[in-house]
Amino acid sequence: MEYKNFTTFNVKKDNGIAWVTIDFPPVNVQGQEMLADLNSLALRLERDREIKVVVFQSAHPEIWVCHYDTNLLRDMSKDAVSRDEAKLLDLQSVLERISRLPQATIAKLEGFARGGGHEFALACDMRFAARGKYKFMQMEVGMGILPCGGGASRMARQAGLGRALEIILSARDFTADEAEAYGTINKALEPDKIGEYVENLARRIAQFPAESINACKQTVYESIDKPIEDALKAEAYWLYQATSKTSAITRFTWADEQGAQFDIDNQRNWEQLVINVQEVND
Repeated sequence: MEYKNFTTFNVKKDNGIAWVTIDFPPVNVQGQEMLADLNSLALRLERDREIKVVVFQSAHPEIWVCHYDTNLLRDMSKDAVSRDEAKLLDLQSVLERISRLPQATIAKLEGFARGGGHEFALACDMRFAARGKYKFMQMEVGMGILPCGGGASRMARQAGLGRALEIILSARDFTADEAEAYGTINKALEPDKIGEYVENLARRIAQFPAESINACKQTVYESIDKPIEDALKAEAYWLYQATSKTSAITRFTWADEQGAQFDIDNQRNWEQLVINVQEVND
C-alpha cells in the first residue's frame, strides 16, 4: 500500500509502523485539507494489514496540531436543529474513523495541541507528551461554542466528569504533567526521552499479529459504552475473530506440548516465552 500525495503530512513505513509527520505551515491548522488527508489515510489503513501501528507526530517544533479552522465554523448556520436533525460534523466523522482504525494509534505530542488538535489526540489510542513542550487547551467555551470534534465526549471517558468539565469550562492551558495526572495522556516524558519511548513501544506492538491487535482494541473500546454483560459478550466475539485469523491455536498447542505453562522459569519470564512461541510458529 502506498502512502503518498498528502498535503498536510507525510508518511514513512518502517517494519509495520506508519510514521505520520504532520507538516502544514504555518501552524498545522486543522482545516479541510487536513481532514481530507486524514480521511484518505484512514481509507488506506483500513485495508492494510501490514501496518500494525500508526504514530502521529509533528514537524513543527512548537505545535503538534492546531485548532479547527475557524473559517469553517464561521460559515455554520445560526439556526438551531432538533436532536433528530443533528448529523455528525466533518471533524467528528473523520476523527471517529481514525479512532476505529484496526491499527494501534499513538499521538507523539511534542508541542501545543489546542482545540481540534487536542480532540485529534484524544481520538488516538494512546498519547505521550514532552514536558515543557506540550500544552493542551479546549478554548471553545470562550468562543461561545463547545468542543465539537469528540472532545466533550472523549474527555469525559478519558478523565471523568469533573475533570472533563474543569478542562472544558476553564479554557486554560494544561501542562504535560497535569495531563498525565488528569488522565488525558498516558505518560509525560522528558523531551529527550519521548522519541525512544514511543519508538520502543511502537516496535513492540508491531511484533504482534494485526488481527489480534485489532481484536484487543475493539474489545476495549466496546467495553466503554456497554453494560458489563454486553461487554463480556463483545470480548467473546472478538476472541473468535482473533483465533480465526491468527496462529493463536497453533501457538497454544506448541506451548501445551512443551509443558510451558507449568515451567517455573516461564512464569518468571513470561515475556521470553511469548517470544519463543512467536519464533516457533511464525
